[in-house]
Amino acid sequence: MRLREQYKHLLNYGANLITLLVEGVCFGYIWYTVYEEQFGFWRRGNWAVVGLYVLVIFFFTKVFGGYNIGYMRMTDIALSHILSILLSGIVGYLELCLICRDYVEPAPMLGVMAVEIVFILPWIYIIRKLYAKLYPPRQMLVIYGHYAPDELISKINTRRDKYNICGSVSYEIGHEKLYPMIREYNAVVLCDLPAQARNQIMKFCYQESIRTYVTPKISDIIFRGADDIHLFDTPLLLSRNQGLSIDQRIIKRTCDIVLSLIGIVIASPFMLIIALAVKLYDGGPVFYKQERLTRDEKPFMIYKFRSMSMDSEKNGARLAAKGDKRVTPVGKIIRNIHFDELPQLFNILKGDMSMVGPRPERQVIADQYAEEIPEFVFRTKVKAGLTGYAQVYGKYNTTPYDKLKFDITYIENYSLWLDVKIMLLTFKILFQKENTEGVDETQQTALKD
Repeated sequence: MRLREQYKHLLNYGANLITLLVEGVCFGYIWYTVYEEQFGFWRRGNWAVVGLYVLVIFFFTKVFGGYNIGYMRMTDIALSHILSILLSGIVGYLELCLICRDYVEPAPMLGVMAVEIVFILPWIYIIRKLYAKLYPPRQMLVIYGHYAPDELISKINTRRDKYNICGSVSYEIGHEKLYPMIREYNAVVLCDLPAQARNQIMKFCYQESIRTYVTPKISDIIFRGADDIHLFDTPLLLSRNQGLSIDQRIIKRTCDIVLSLIGIVIASPFMLIIALAVKLYDGGPVFYKQERLTRDEKPFMIYKFRSMSMDSEKNGARLAAKGDKRVTPVGKIIRNIHFDELPQLFNILKGDMSMVGPRPERQVIADQYAEEIPEFVFRTKVKAGLTGYAQVYGKYNTTPYDKLKFDITYIENYSLWLDVKIMLLTFKILFQKENTEGVDETQQTALKD
């Protein structure tokens, strides 16, 4: 089994290399047979154009996760490749128009995109099936603390193509019984264990070369972003615990101003249509204004297109639930594609928010969360964002504690590249309905009834 594991990456790299070569050949064929005469480049110029297209499509596919064959669902991989092909085709066509400084016939480029999609879909299916046959789901044992991990197990069971939960056991049975059980599995999941027990089990699994999955605590996530200090002959980790540095704030603010202005210009026609639709439906106000919290718990007024009925909060603040009757027909559409958030581009331009950051909460809801999760205030070390780490990797109905973990992961690992990646992945989740589902009425949150 372990020998076969060593060839897993070779299968992944080989399949992805073939995919990239086919995409490059398709574009190269159209370039040399259709566009070359129009541009008249020399040999190296032709290679540069084709090479640039390959780099662009590699970039988008990498960011969207299309190369993670054994990690993502087949539908996610297919969506990633389709979006990468479409965006690369648009970028490639705009590149040709800029070089030519004239109208360029788009039909050949559309043909390239169609051929690539026709090739990609069955190719992904074949490779995914081959991968599943060679690498069946891991046989996993869940080791838990004082509470049964039913919620975690139900989430893991949604990926039966990758994981097979064969059993669960409390760490309290003792090492004498636990260690022989661990040896019978390919991997273990450590869920909410006391620090001492978790450390002992992790060391045992490390010695036995058994894969270990851990539900992280807040302190674990904070130290993931720590710096290595090599001033002495004893390793040290430095956690700065200050949010973003001054230079990071300046760069981030500059990008926010530029991107919000571009976004307002591009989104203006859509915002006008949405405003008319909201107004014509029930004659109520177009915008929904509400006080939210940003960096250092500073309050500000957030703007959204109204997606609920005018009396939606007559019984107090509460999160939207699945099939929530307060959501209007217009609101349902704009919420599904996240267009109700477009007015927040003005909040970003004003400086209340950033393009990327933790989503802003109301003071009353933040206080209720903080009663059960005191660390909830950590997320206000940076400005609130239009999109964020939790929005990309979580769902609307992800528990507050898990969202907090996502937000701290973003803060402690911040980089300009991470912002770019999150913004691109936000475009992808517009096509994934599960990211906009409301909170299930049985789901536990920090909000009290």
